[in-house]
Amino acid sequence: MPPALAAGSPAYRRLTLAMLFAGFATFSTLYAVQPLLPLLATHFRLSAEAASLAVSLATGPLALGILVAGAVSDRVGRRPLMVAAMITAALLTMAAAVVPGWYGLLALRLLAGLALAGVPAVAMAYVAEEVDSASIGAAMGLYIAGSALGGMGGRLVASLVAAVADWRWALASVGLIGLALAEAFRRLAPPSRRFAPSDAAWLALPRGAAALFRDPGLRLLYVESFLLMGAFVTIYNYAGFHLLAPPYGLGQATIGAVFLLYVLGSVSSRLFGGLAGRLGRRRVFWVPVVLLIAGVALTAATPLWLVILGIAVLTIGFFGAHSIASAWVGRRGGAARGQAAAWYLFFYYVGSSVLGSAGGIAWTRHGWPGVVLFCAALGGLALLGGVLLVRVRPLAVPEEPGTAPPPASA
Repeated sequence: MPPALAAGSPAYRRLTLAMLFAGFATFSTLYAVQPLLPLLATHFRLSAEAASLAVSLATGPLALGILVAGAVSDRVGRRPLMVAAMITAALLTMAAAVVPGWYGLLALRLLAGLALAGVPAVAMAYVAEEVDSASIGAAMGLYIAGSALGGMGGRLVASLVAAVADWRWALASVGLIGLALAEAFRRLAPPSRRFAPSDAAWLALPRGAAALFRDPGLRLLYVESFLLMGAFVTIYNYAGFHLLAPPYGLGQATIGAVFLLYVLGSVSSRLFGGLAGRLGRRRVFWVPVVLLIAGVALTAATPLWLVILGIAVLTIGFFGAHSIASAWVGRRGGAARGQAAAWYLFFYYVGSSVLGSAGGIAWTRHGWPGVVLFCAALGGLALLGGVLLVRVRPLAVPEEPGTAPPPASA
């Protein structure tokens, strides 16, 4: 078998840059429609919860796709699947910009979400196969950084373009950027030299799930990912509706700038991840959850600066809790950490899809106070889950390095 890529080699530098592009393209395409929801609601004469389907019908299929994309990549290879996923999603996003009807747009968003599953589901496997163990961390770090930047950048680009043109040009712009990044990935990412096709059973994942779900700690962590992601996405889904309305009346570009608060998530992830490593996850996990609840409560205030501060605190709390929970899943997953991570991401994106749209009902019926109460209830349940996690029996085996699944980007 050829030697693994080492840090400093030209092939390694190409791979790390390719992974940065992959993360950016995936999550910019996935979440670019979020700041456009008020424009979609107006254009198609929809309620807020109906408009939110443009996000939910992408993240839901992504959740399902993650469970099978790994098995597909075992047969066709990691790199070819990632290239196909990125190109397909970009083309579907460009098609969504010109499709005439609402249901056509939803169908294309659904297919784009399904296609995008091919990137987060196999990114770590591709890097782990091609890169030597001492250099994996830096390569995955650039992928995660690209994911965070993509989640923020896609929303920001869409908002800025929509402010000077309309939502169709915004989607087209994001699709073009995604296509360019997909081509850059195809040119930069080294061909798989260490991949060996597998004929493992297609039912390996659901069969392995039985053992994972017998662990009470993993069950609680999956619920945490569902609840926390649901609260986070709900606030960001409907903050645009809230800030466009009186007494604020903000413009589309200004609302897009709110997503710059995602930078705080990168800082928060490292801060709470390191804190949990020193003090223990059980002792620390509740802290970012309380911050998330406090952030939700602050957004109920009337002054604009307090609303923005609340979103910032919510962002810090969410990414801090997510970084701890994702690492915890890797720890408790043991030898089956890959499957444990896949199920964590499944519940993470199901929370985005189901609860993100359910929050729209609260907005339609009770306005922003309804959204705040809905998200506060989700945060309260997550805090209860954090208390129950303290009581879960610790694993007897010592922790191994590198057991954490790659954090997803919201």
